Amino acid sequence: MKLITKELEELFEQYPIGSQDGLGGKAKVIAKFFNPTGVGTWLITEGNKLENGDYEMFGYCHLGDDEMAELGYVMLSQLEELKLPFGLSVEQDKYMPENCDLIQAMKLTGITPPSYMLEDYEKNIDKDDIDYDF
Repeated sequence: MKLITKELEELFEQYPIGSQDGLGGKAKVIAKFFNPTGVGTWLITEGNKLENGDYEMFGYCHLGDDEMAELGYVMLSQLEELKLPFGLSVEQDKYMPENCDLIQAMKLTGITPPSYMLEDYEKNIDKDDIDYDF
């Protein structure tokens, strides 16, 4: 499966690395990649296309342990090279809501948001901004 679509390329142009700095849990998730055979979820909020055609992406990387998950960088090539059982590969979630922020995406995915991020999110969220229709 091709992970980078034309639509995702356009979103990366709108949300380059650093464009959502300081937003924390309110950062817009532009892509969700996941391991269909087990643990591994990457909630991507920013990305840059490199000269070699690869993509450097930033987001919340969760490898099955809430305590060890973190905001960080991942390369598209790293996701594409993961050897999964049954000849499967990492997939993009095509059903992720369009205007989903990081905290909402975590909750939809079954990931427990880290307390530091959740406290800041709840303190600064405008209750009228929450979209419960996804």
